Amino acid sequence: MLESDALRYKKFILDTSGVNPKKCMVCGKCSGTCPNYDAMEYHPHQFVQMVENGEIEPLLKTKSIYACLTCFACLERCPRQVEPAKLIDAVRTVVERERDSRHLDPSDVPPLLDDDTPQQLVMSAFRKYKK
Repeated sequence: MLESDALRYKKFILDTSGVNPKKCMVCGKCSGTCPNYDAMEYHPHQFVQMVENGEIEPLLKTKSIYACLTCFACLERCPRQVEPAKLIDAVRTVVERERDSRHLDPSDVPPLLDDDTPQQLVMSAFRKYKK
């Protein structure tokens, strides 16, 4: 990955998440409270540090972005209110957008829905997967 690509991805991730990774003091409390810690290659505090250091390429290739439950347990334990889950979600968004030029289209949605589908799920999918 070119350095310019890494910087562009880092800017997108920081802008999208609204997280300031410089606040992180690498105490590891976020990782210690993560319910899916064992399923992750990179743990929440590592995500924060890797984004801060511009190490974006390994994050784009890891399956850890799909292991995050977005439960925000990491935020609850963080003494500095850094939000690793938001960073992970932003990295996941980058990966999904790079995967295919065609993203979720409103005309594709009706056949996928049933009466039990929560509206929040539909809105969240459009937020995450629209370009």
